[in-house]
Amino acid sequence: MKQLIPVILIAALAACNNSAAPKKTFCDTTCLKDTLKFTKESSKLKPYVYISVANCLPDSVIWSYSGMGINRKLSFADFGGSKFHIDKNALTCFINDTSYAWLLFNNCESGRGYLAKIPFDKKNNIIRKGSAINNFDPKFSVAADIAVYTDKGNIFVEEMSTGKKAMMTFGVQTDMDYDAMHEVLDSVNITKDRIWAKVLIGKEWKEVEKKIVLQKEK
Repeated sequence: MKQLIPVILIAALAACNNSAAPKKTFCDTTCLKDTLKFTKESSKLKPYVYISVANCLPDSVIWSYSGMGINRKLSFADFGGSKFHIDKNALTCFINDTSYAWLLFNNCESGRGYLAKIPFDKKNNIIRKGSAINNFDPKFSVAADIAVYTDKGNIFVEEMSTGKKAMMTFGVQTDMDYDAMHEVLDSVNITKDRIWAKVLIGKEWKEVEKKIVLQKEK
């Protein structure tokens, strides 16, 4: 019986050490203190998008331009369904003059990707997706100026500067969990003329590929 004591102690110490190990996150969850500001100074009307902060988390998105007369504002929770940590290194904003802006970002806790297309004209709808495929993820290679998302059975791409679109189907509807996307969608390589993806279809990993032509919707 005495010989078991060291083994038990070692096992107990190992368990304590494992439980104390910090959970690895997708990106930095350090407290956000300052408003994140994105502007397009080259534009005559200087459009901007700000992300305000409260209690270390992103609070609201505010956007406008000189002469617009008002600031448009939306709770950050409405973009992702809940508040979570973001990191400026896993977030980008593309401002297309005074037409609209794109926000692409990932949840630092889960790695889940989000995108939002926010128009400056309030007559146009805000488009937001909680299934974005962003190139902040090292296994997702996406060309610059391209926004990408999935609906579990297809991949949709849009050129942010022109609004031209294309898509590729997996051929089936998968059971993808957007909070654990890599369990079904291992990797992608997306350019302006090609979509390639490695997808779990049934119990088999398959490579799906399609040459595309970005086009305006009719």
